[in-house]
Amino acid sequence: MSSTPAPARPHPLDDWRRWAPDLAVGALAVLVGMLEVLGTELYPDESRGGLTVFVLGFALAAGLSRHAPAIALVLVWVLGAAQVMTETRLLLVELSVALVAFGCARWGRPATVWASALSIPAGGLVVVLAAAWFADSGAIHAVLRAYRDPLELAYSLGATWQVAIGLLALAILAVPWLAGLALRFLARARDSRASQVVAEDEAAMAVREREQAEEIARLREEQTRLARDVHDVVGHSLAVILAQAESAQYLPDADTTALKKTMSTIATSARSSLQDVRQVLTSTQAPVAAPGGLDELVEGVRAAGHDVRASEVGTPRPMPPELETVAFRVLQEMLTNAIRHGRRDTPVLVERHWDGELRLEVRNSIAVAAGVPDDDLTRLIGAVDPDPDPVPPAAPGAGHGLEGMRRRLEAVGGRLDVRRREEADGPTFTATAWVPTRGLSR
Repeated sequence: MSSTPAPARPHPLDDWRRWAPDLAVGALAVLVGMLEVLGTELYPDESRGGLTVFVLGFALAAGLSRHAPAIALVLVWVLGAAQVMTETRLLLVELSVALVAFGCARWGRPATVWASALSIPAGGLVVVLAAAWFADSGAIHAVLRAYRDPLELAYSLGATWQVAIGLLALAILAVPWLAGLALRFLARARDSRASQVVAEDEAAMAVREREQAEEIARLREEQTRLARDVHDVVGHSLAVILAQAESAQYLPDADTTALKKTMSTIATSARSSLQDVRQVLTSTQAPVAAPGGLDELVEGVRAAGHDVRASEVGTPRPMPPELETVAFRVLQEMLTNAIRHGRRDTPVLVERHWDGELRLEVRNSIAVAAGVPDDDLTRLIGAVDPDPDPVPPAAPGAGHGLEGMRRRLEAVGGRLDVRRREEADGPTFTATAWVPTRGLSR
């Protein structure tokens, strides 16, 4: 019993390599933040512990901005709210929120992208309010002692500097967010192009496979046509030759003239068969029956010693070469079956009716006592039935005889009917074919 193998677990080293850039960003943020906290006189000793917590929090958010941008965004807002509620001063490490904005736009899910977009103006507003609070409180003087020159200039501008800080905060957040969004769309376009290339390759492969399948089908059809033609030509010729050879056994020994005539007929039939087979094997087109070919078929069976009674109703009309070939091969197979399975002491009736289309009908008595019929006749006649019901068609691919006739006719819009009847003189076999006299419109 086969089982689906479990997916291979990623190697721990691969996880470390995947997280290495993020760990480096987080460590850099921690270093910058701690240097700010420990290296200036801005903050009293008792507040450095709380500031360290904020430094670590913003560093963690920066480290999660690539693999977990949604968590990083939530963490930034939690730290910002805590900073406002605890009246904690701003830190340079908070510039790492630009990485969070970039990560949300670049790698976040659609909901995260929208949330980060709304967070940009909200963050700018928070910075303006925080700056106003610093200006109203005495905390700005402590800031001035550490950053005296730039902040004295900003403070001299009055309320305008708060707006400038808000715009600066918006720029710090919006620029990386837009950059991340642009890279997101570029990556999506690249993936779409790669998918398009794969789809085009698959389509081209499908076209090649379809062409190969069509070529294989064409070759098989050509092989089937070739086998059918060889079967019709060789089967008919051998049936005629066999009938002539059997009739020669009953000729008087002194009648050398009749014997020579029979041998000459056998040689003519064999020569004609070889010529037809050579034409079939050396031509890619179906052989075309010569004018008067149907009459020649009937005369050939008569020459083999069979009593063939032919009749024609209506006015014959010219037919396209391909339809003439179908009519020739169908009548050839009908006569072959009549010779092989018919009684020698009863005539073979051949009728041709011209009435809009050519109807060919061959009727002969069945030689039941002659032995077991071949596969074609057994398959198409079936069990004895007193009702004149049509014989069901053979299974596809079962042979080249009567089934080959059926396929030839269906290919040009014709049809075939095969019936067995129980009559007073014995069972009879009737094959009727309808052949169009005009080609199919293309």
